[in-house]
Amino acid sequence: MSKFTPDEFESKDLPFEVNRLSPTIGGEILGIDLSKSLTKEMKDLIYEALLVYKVIFFRDQDLTTEEHLDFSNNFGDLEVHPFAPHKESFPEVLKITHNEKSPGRENTWHSDVTWRKEPSLGSVLRMIEKPEHGGDTLFADMYAAYDDLNDDIKDKLEGAIAVHDFAGFRLRLIKDGKSQEEIEAFNEKYPMPEHPVIRTHPDTKNKVIYVNRAFTQYIKGWKKEDSDSMLEFLYSRASIPEYQCRFSWENNSIAFWDNRACQHYAASDYWPNIRKVERVTIIGDRPY
Repeated sequence: MSKFTPDEFESKDLPFEVNRLSPTIGGEILGIDLSKSLTKEMKDLIYEALLVYKVIFFRDQDLTTEEHLDFSNNFGDLEVHPFAPHKESFPEVLKITHNEKSPGRENTWHSDVTWRKEPSLGSVLRMIEKPEHGGDTLFADMYAAYDDLNDDIKDKLEGAIAVHDFAGFRLRLIKDGKSQEEIEAFNEKYPMPEHPVIRTHPDTKNKVIYVNRAFTQYIKGWKKEDSDSMLEFLYSRASIPEYQCRFSWENNSIAFWDNRACQHYAASDYWPNIRKVERVTIIGDRPY
């Protein structure tokens, strides 16, 4: 795939409009009905837009669950999340509901399912019921975060490998009363994978910071204090406003983000109000 800048992409003769949310990350795609089957040309342009903006947004998309799945399937096979609640009869669809009894907990910068050997290409999330106020999602451009590292740090991280784990989900399984045998079965099925600290995007070939506070455990072969210090520094890069865009949801809005290029943070500022979303996750490849 080409490496268009946003300006270059927007100068093309596109069958839709783009409302850019920041200089480098985030673009609203205007004038597309995702309930309709995509032509190959449209599918390729949407994917190109994903590569350019790292996260793209669509408004006023009153999709059925089947249409949500059909759109997502254009970009790869879909995963079934082993630890999250699914929509009845649709195992690929995560139902994420927060309310007075279940405060939001996705308010940590992360890239989805990096505890898998082959983490996600991207996620497609649909807002079912937004809170009256708040509940925005922030996205951080991890290309830009890498590019701004000084050369000494880039050199130090060349070839470094980090170990990831589903540790937070394991604690929740224990809290939910899962037996030690059940926990061990999950451990065997999802062993702690090793991914580059700095991965190369398979399409754009850009380098990207690929560690996150939710799932990364340590840098392999480093002293604990050195690993902890470096990871804390790298985690903090996502929180720099210059690398971010922020999306204010409406019902039937959709976000499609590239988990290989950005991290996200769901602001949990709406408690005790209700926020309901449904997410489909596209399987990716092994990072290198």
